[in-house]
Amino acid sequence: MHYLRIHNRSDHPQTFQCHGYNGNKDLTIKAKGQANIEAPDGTSGAIIAVHDGVIGEQCEVTKHGFMGNDTIDISNICGAGGNMTCQQVGDPAGKFKGHETFMQACNTAYHKLSQDKKNQLKGHVFLDGKGNVKRIGAPKDFQPLEQFVRTFANGRTYIGVGAWGPSQGNPADNAQSKAGKGSKDILIIYNDGNAAPDPSKPFTGQSVEAASFAAMSLETEGSDVTNVDQKEEVVENTEEPEPAADDNTFAAESVDADGAVNTMAATASGPGILLTNKSPKKHTYYFYDNYWNGNGTGGANFDHPLKHVDVNPNQTIHVPLKLEFKGRVQRGDQLPATWGEFQVKASNDGRAHGDISLQQGCDGAATVASTDGTKVSNGFTKDIIKDAPAAAIQKKPSGEKCLAHTEANWNGPGNQAATDWEYKQLGHGKAYIKGGTGVPDIASKNNCLHFTFYVP
Repeated sequence: MHYLRIHNRSDHPQTFQCHGYNGNKDLTIKAKGQANIEAPDGTSGAIIAVHDGVIGEQCEVTKHGFMGNDTIDISNICGAGGNMTCQQVGDPAGKFKGHETFMQACNTAYHKLSQDKKNQLKGHVFLDGKGNVKRIGAPKDFQPLEQFVRTFANGRTYIGVGAWGPSQGNPADNAQSKAGKGSKDILIIYNDGNAAPDPSKPFTGQSVEAASFAAMSLETEGSDVTNVDQKEEVVENTEEPEPAADDNTFAAESVDADGAVNTMAATASGPGILLTNKSPKKHTYYFYDNYWNGNGTGGANFDHPLKHVDVNPNQTIHVPLKLEFKGRVQRGDQLPATWGEFQVKASNDGRAHGDISLQQGCDGAATVASTDGTKVSNGFTKDIIKDAPAAAIQKKPSGEKCLAHTEANWNGPGNQAATDWEYKQLGHGKAYIKGGTGVPDIASKNNCLHFTFYVP
């Protein structure tokens, strides 16, 4: 069993809301005290400091998430009234998340503002009797406040809402979601003063390794995914036949690098993907390349699509991509959405690799298949949205009904009802639902996979 080890280094009792932990009950820690809360693998939630009855800074936690790693961050999107940091126990003292002197930096920056700027922030920045900042409101609700906080804390904590749905977000916020290494106890420090794990040691960088809660699994070393006899390595999709008799030619059209449609047969002769829109309606599909890539991991890009293509009803097109592409394709640019995660050419075996992920929601079924003649595929074709329980449903900003995200993000903890429903409908081997292991990826030695999206 792992624990959240919460230290209150201030000279006063401090109350924390506990979401997803401690039985969802508030926790008050005495001055200079600490508390240990059980944090089993697979759980997620937040520890939120409360100031004058208002929530402020918070530590967001997902235990044993993507690739078996913890994901932790400090968020100030709902406000601040103290300083908070976090790290995996065992990390170097200077490697942590959060701004150890957030409130002091805030006060210094505030006093440097013009009177006009201070007037603009009135009602969002709250002062004590001496005229110093004692608390701020929610940057997510007031853009001038967000802009102000970025002047002293950008890149150290979540400040805005991040890239979610129609919001473009800020890359410095998105980078906060990089995961740690393995599953360990989590140290959470609160203080009115310096909240660094060791105040005598300077900040040297965020406590992260090469992983991300929303990243795709690209680890392929040691597995031969083209061997169709190894059922534990690959899953053959027998629910839906190939759309054409030829191994890599489909009666459709292709899209060139500029997005123009060419009237010809869509083939898997070049790097990229074949993309099928199994729907009676035309849909637009968006491609997102990762912000960064590690060894079998990647940092998901939520706000800057590389390109988008329109696909007609029941049409298959070829979408060319550079060999270096690692990221995803999804229908539309809003979340929740089903992700087709892939890389065009892996560094270890030179093949394309891909999978289906529901970790950031599900707006329909999807499959991924090889196009190199090996005839291997994975994913699902069943509509799992129509009979889902109400608690599992979340709407896109457009109003479209989907299954909610199963992994925690800045929008809140993963939806347990959606998680349970998806496992009940699909089992553990067809798509990523929680965590980052156990789902076979599909490989294609010609650097072209075939993704099919089924729109309910």
